[in-house]
Amino acid sequence: MNFSALDLNLLRVFDAMMAELSTVRAGERVGLSQPAVSSALGRLRALLDDELFVREGNQMMPTARALELRQPIRQALAGMEEALATTAVFDPATSTRSFMLIGSDYFSTLLMPPLATRVAEAAPSVTLQMIDHASSEVFEMLRDGRADIVIDRLLEPPEWVASSKVLQSWLVCIAKQGHPLLASHGLRPGDAIPADLFCAVPHILRSADGSRTGTIDPALARLGLARRVMVTVPHFQAVALAVESSEMLGSIPVHFARTLIGRLKLDVFMPPMESPKMDVTMYWLRRFDGDPGSAWLRSEIAHALAAPETPSFSSSVERSEN
Repeated sequence: MNFSALDLNLLRVFDAMMAELSTVRAGERVGLSQPAVSSALGRLRALLDDELFVREGNQMMPTARALELRQPIRQALAGMEEALATTAVFDPATSTRSFMLIGSDYFSTLLMPPLATRVAEAAPSVTLQMIDHASSEVFEMLRDGRADIVIDRLLEPPEWVASSKVLQSWLVCIAKQGHPLLASHGLRPGDAIPADLFCAVPHILRSADGSRTGTIDPALARLGLARRVMVTVPHFQAVALAVESSEMLGSIPVHFARTLIGRLKLDVFMPPMESPKMDVTMYWLRRFDGDPGSAWLRSEIAHALAAPETPSFSSSVERSEN
């Protein structure tokens, strides 16, 4: 191989292609046009005497040689990024940097509106992107440079991932306003639904993998009870919309419920058993602790999630977050 013909941009394009498997998205990632990405790939293919990426349907799938090169090139680029970050200056007012975040619809709904407002004022040329992805893969995506920050529940990160708790949440039950069966039992918003009544009403469950078991089901089983999960959906927003238009019950995080009050015709109740508290946590690569851009965004996220939460609902649902 003629190393004199190799430049850093070719490696950046390769790294972006491994992350995106699309010349268009890879170009967006590194600030190049699709033709420029294709041209760079052509040069790499000639240098390495390998196709590197072969089209399969709508994706460009990596060859065996590309898979071998993925980690060494990512590590080399990461080392350079870390070295440059130690002396980098980040000015939000003039930066054109893009940040990739990972979080479910719950976290995007809770975080992105206030974060976008803050960032638009302080950093008008910064780009924020947020995608949803399985929790089991988020640390790999951080490591491979496919994400900058992850917002998720409390996970067990590897030692090379840093974390910070940003808030604490728990599940509450939602029902359409004036739900006939709950009202016939004299229940008012904010009350705890008795376990037998809870099980007598069909449920819609947010489930990313289609599982029909949620956090409350083991506790119900210990009482010899089981609820009927009629529908599963991958997003909490879909749970709320389906509950509003049916007589099913749903369970959503309390902070998400707060954002919906006044927007959807829903009543909020407590589940039969106390819902376990969940630490909502921010994760990033430990080697970017000192990166000014990452540090700035982490601070903006923490402030956005600490913003006053209005409107509120019944005090019996508003439990201590300490």
